[in-house]
Amino acid sequence: MPLALPPDISARKRAVLAETFGFPDFRPGQEPVVDAVLSGRHTLAVMPTGAGKSLCYQVPGLVSGGITVVVSPLIALMDDQIAALRLNGIGAEAIHSGRSRDDNVEAWRRVQRGESPFLYLAPERLMTERMLAALGRLPLKLIAVDEAHCVSQWGHSFRAEYLQLAALREAFPGVPIVALTATADKATREDIVQRLFGGDAAVFVAGFDRPNIQITVADKREAPEQIARFVRDRPGASGIVYRLSRKKVEETAERLAGLGVRALPYHAGMDAAQRAANQEAFLAEAGMVMVATVAFGMGIDKSDVRYVVHGDIPGTLEAYYQEIGRAGRDGAAAEAMLLYGLEDVRTRRRFIDEMEGEPERKRIEARRLDAMIGFCEATTCRRQALLAYFGEDSGPCGNCDVCLDPPEVVDGTAAARLLLGLVAATGGRFGGAHIVSLVRGEATEAVVARGHDKLAGFGDGADRSANDWRTILRQLVASGALVSDPTAFGALRLTERARRILAGEETVAVRAPRKPKRTRRGAALPAGVGSPDPDLLARLKALRRRLAAERSVPAYVVFSDRSLEEMAARHPKSLEALAEVHGVGRAKLAAFGEVFLDELTR
Repeated sequence: MPLALPPDISARKRAVLAETFGFPDFRPGQEPVVDAVLSGRHTLAVMPTGAGKSLCYQVPGLVSGGITVVVSPLIALMDDQIAALRLNGIGAEAIHSGRSRDDNVEAWRRVQRGESPFLYLAPERLMTERMLAALGRLPLKLIAVDEAHCVSQWGHSFRAEYLQLAALREAFPGVPIVALTATADKATREDIVQRLFGGDAAVFVAGFDRPNIQITVADKREAPEQIARFVRDRPGASGIVYRLSRKKVEETAERLAGLGVRALPYHAGMDAAQRAANQEAFLAEAGMVMVATVAFGMGIDKSDVRYVVHGDIPGTLEAYYQEIGRAGRDGAAAEAMLLYGLEDVRTRRRFIDEMEGEPERKRIEARRLDAMIGFCEATTCRRQALLAYFGEDSGPCGNCDVCLDPPEVVDGTAAARLLLGLVAATGGRFGGAHIVSLVRGEATEAVVARGHDKLAGFGDGADRSANDWRTILRQLVASGALVSDPTAFGALRLTERARRILAGEETVAVRAPRKPKRTRRGAALPAGVGSPDPDLLARLKALRRRLAAERSVPAYVVFSDRSLEEMAARHPKSLEALAEVHGVGRAKLAAFGEVFLDELTR
């Protein structure tokens, strides 16, 4: 049941939204969170990327007055959000290691004087005895914990320093805490509520669906060539390509650049200055492709990313969901392509086996990887499977490869028994590549040396392609008939289900090979608004880039793509008309109104 705020607070909330941020109304899911925070409740909000999580603490912070402390894990993320607040006429500061001591001292003084109501801090800096004592002397009204999945040991990017935040509710009794994240399954949500709030919080889970993103999973054959072909087929589009290792990042970026693509690498092993320069180029310029490890992405707010490609399987569906969520933030059609092979499964199993931590942690990570494999092998709507993982029911989406080109599901019992028999005959000591060679009758040096060309079943599957057999093997792994042992270089071993299949007690259905079709679906501008003038939109974007460069901020901080597209469609001829455009608040109208009007009326 929605909370009923006092009329004066409700009126101030609406005034801040319209006058400061330039929004006529809240996006779906925002207002209940804002109202819970304004009522003084500890709150957890799980909202998809691009749904406007920041507004859920910015509006309550401005309505409540006093100081809002925002806990953020990344310096770049802090600086971008501060730049965005300042361009909306709101004072904001950060104290972090990327700034000099003098700058940090001056920032603190502005907070003390009440000039900056928002203070951004990393968790380890906030949770010092000195900082907590200093904040206790200020009118602290709200604490916001961004990227809250980092609190949970079950989260996909757990950070030990976030555990210290559990002490906040006792350090500042009476101060509401709002935790925000884009990705948290049920176990992660429960863990966050227990750790941060002692089990007592209002929890809001907005819809996870991003229907404008077309989801495709393809068999991994020659990943470098598949990635190159995908990117080459989308000239001039901005995209992100994720690779598992630094070496793969460098090689992929170099290959794409050699094809004339404006591709840049990003990984933790690079010089920090070069990483920052590459990130800024990606954010500021159109048509850039960032090739990166998962070190890239948290807090990235580039609205016109048209695709995300995973050249290697992510370890969890949470990570996958967060990473594909960086595409299509403007609501227009976008694509998510995942290349998936048995070798990836072996690598991920090895990572889990080698990770530090308690056995229970490893078991949970193994189950999450199983869910990821199941998603890749799905024979029904992928979006249904993805949303179901987060506890959300949905119908078939019509915008994934399975919906657009439904796979043919056939009886694969005979093929499965042939493969399982060869795994049994070789003692469960070999990986998928060796088993595929046996079933196809390939007398390789390794096969002949071990006498495996004499085994029963050798060559009995020569009528199928190697890719067909790899597909069936992956489905047997996904269905639990085989397990890949990371401690034995990915050797495939039989399970109890495999023994039932071999004994004729169970049948096996498999997905026949398919070729996905590609269609695009997008989101329109508001009703009554025509299509943007492409020439005018290009000029507005160029103007935005120049203004952003002058202020050393990302381009989206000046105006979002949606704002520019609406300008290019509406052709406002006055400041009053420009103020009606989405995202044009008082401060931005004062700072940029005249210069954008000049361009609009030129």
